[in-house]
Amino acid sequence: MARDLDLEGWLRLTLVPGLGPAALRALMGRFGLPAQVLGHREALPPEVSRAMDSELVSSAVAGALDWLAQPGRALVTLADAEYPRLLLEIPDPPAVLYCRGRVELLAQPSLAVVGSRNATPQGLRDAENFSRAFSAAGITIVSGLAQGVDAAAHRGGLAGGGSTVAVMGTGVDRVYPQSNAALAADIERDGLLLSEFPLGTRALPHHFPRRNRLISGLARGCLVIEAALASGSLITARAAADQGRDVFALPGSIHSPLSKGCHALIKSGAKLVESAADVLAELPGYRLQTGTLPSTADSDGAHPLLSQMGADPVDVDSLCARSGRAPAQVSAELLTLELAGRVAALPGGLYQKLH
Repeated sequence: MARDLDLEGWLRLTLVPGLGPAALRALMGRFGLPAQVLGHREALPPEVSRAMDSELVSSAVAGALDWLAQPGRALVTLADAEYPRLLLEIPDPPAVLYCRGRVELLAQPSLAVVGSRNATPQGLRDAENFSRAFSAAGITIVSGLAQGVDAAAHRGGLAGGGSTVAVMGTGVDRVYPQSNAALAADIERDGLLLSEFPLGTRALPHHFPRRNRLISGLARGCLVIEAALASGSLITARAAADQGRDVFALPGSIHSPLSKGCHALIKSGAKLVESAADVLAELPGYRLQTGTLPSTADSDGAHPLLSQMGADPVDVDSLCARSGRAPAQVSAELLTLELAGRVAALPGGLYQKLH
């Protein structure tokens, strides 16, 4: 990581308004490291040069240096050995990465796992179970700290030796959404929180597509678990494909809107995934560890109604027709199965069997 004497130069150049990442890389390509760039103020636009010494920028630099002085915090720059090699392959790598937690995870092989913020119970289970299996095999899980699939993927990553990296669409000192504050604390302790945005940056809509390119850019491949056709997860998957990464997708019910994005990816050439082993087979040197995924077979005598539900979401009327039971009886049995964790109630009066 950058030496203390170098940090101020990196911070001043990246925090000054009007100097974007591409312009900064061009200046560094011409003059060298930030200290050399700062020695050639004449090459900077006049308004940028004036802003560089402003109270606003100086205060932001001082605040960042104070923040970095605390344990477990780091600024990884383009010039550092710790900078992720895979990020150097994308068209617009960030000049700096603000980090909280285990910076060494940036050097580990990783896989992006993303999906819907409004995932079904089965989608959440799949995200956590698959991620746990990958982590147990020694692969770091990368995701975006959003609700739904992202959060489940981080939990699965923390459960294994590979751990997890959360790429944030805010400053790394802010947690969004706040409902994931406890999860973020767990990640800071045992994984890594990471952001290219300056400290204090709020959650703004245009930040998240930029975040998504880093999620895919850090990883060797990207697995999508439940995604609508218009979703950030598909943006991440397309970024992964553009970056030359493998794209994997978990298929689902043809009746579910959350399956349509995955099915579109599969039609476009993404690898169809039915098990964690399918993904690991594409990553040489890694294999599934025994006991890392629960069995999908019914192990408790298979309640008759479960066998009549099938894999797709189903409504009460259809179950009545299949089972020959009255609606009141079917509803009572569904409630019992839901309380036992065997069935999930979905929007629209639908129910789905949980494996």
